Amino acid sequence: MKNIVCFGEVLWDVFPTHKKIGGAPLNVASRLKSLENRVCLISKVGNDAAGSEIIDFLNKQGIDTQSIKVDHTLKTGDVKVSLDNQGSATYSIEFPRAWDYIELTPDTINITRTADAFIYGSLAARNHLSKNTLSALLKLAKYKIFDVNLRAPHYTADTLSELMDAANFIKFNDDEILEIAKALDFESESLEENIKFIAKYTNTESICVTRGGKGAILYRNDLFYYNNGYPIVVVDTVGAGDSFLASLINKLLKGTPPQNALDYACAIGAIVASHEGANPKIEKATIDQMIYVQS
Repeated sequence: MKNIVCFGEVLWDVFPTHKKIGGAPLNVASRLKSLENRVCLISKVGNDAAGSEIIDFLNKQGIDTQSIKVDHTLKTGDVKVSLDNQGSATYSIEFPRAWDYIELTPDTINITRTADAFIYGSLAARNHLSKNTLSALLKLAKYKIFDVNLRAPHYTADTLSELMDAANFIKFNDDEILEIAKALDFESESLEENIKFIAKYTNTESICVTRGGKGAILYRNDLFYYNNGYPIVVVDTVGAGDSFLASLINKLLKGTPPQNALDYACAIGAIVASHEGANPKIEKATIDQMIYVQS
């Protein structure tokens, strides 16, 4: 069991017909907890029913919510989600919301210092206060995992460079790494070449790039590992990358060989994409069967 801190947005994903609790850090935390880790979330909600529901949801899972503070001025986060015919999502993210004003506190400092891993994304750095808090915590964290989530217009090249430079592990999707490398004046169609470039540019030892239905590539200790994906019928992709990351980090932190960790994470990501919502319950037998069928 590892002690893991997730920092950033907690919110409601609002679909045309329904809404679900979400936000990448929350989704990652939820999956990590289901994989038998101690998990704490650092965030902020509004003094409203939406915020209370999120905290209740997390408490029922056994996730530590002591560092989710309540803002008495701003609303709890919400995102309008649109799905295309393939189940791929686009997002309209409201601003400002409570999670844009996460403050540095003694308890957030303490839990970050003592954690085995600290997971953060780029969206939480869109506003100066949460960004400053994140920067302070990154100086204290032992092992830092950057989950790149490019949501235009909520990022800048300078902020992305700062967040990459701080990381020990970076996770991109294929579009994100190509966009960022190009912004840094590196142009290649090869994902491997882009990965090597970012690894050298940021002095990062581990990089993972997801490729949607085509699986993922993991670069670790100068070696590449590949998974070509699992055949599924996509329902929606919301949260699939978050569960993938949580599953991969869970396995790597616990000493699982990189190829086995990657296969496991791709299986979980695929299963999530085949269900509605970001946090479906997944049985071990379902994961084992998917990996076995493809092996």
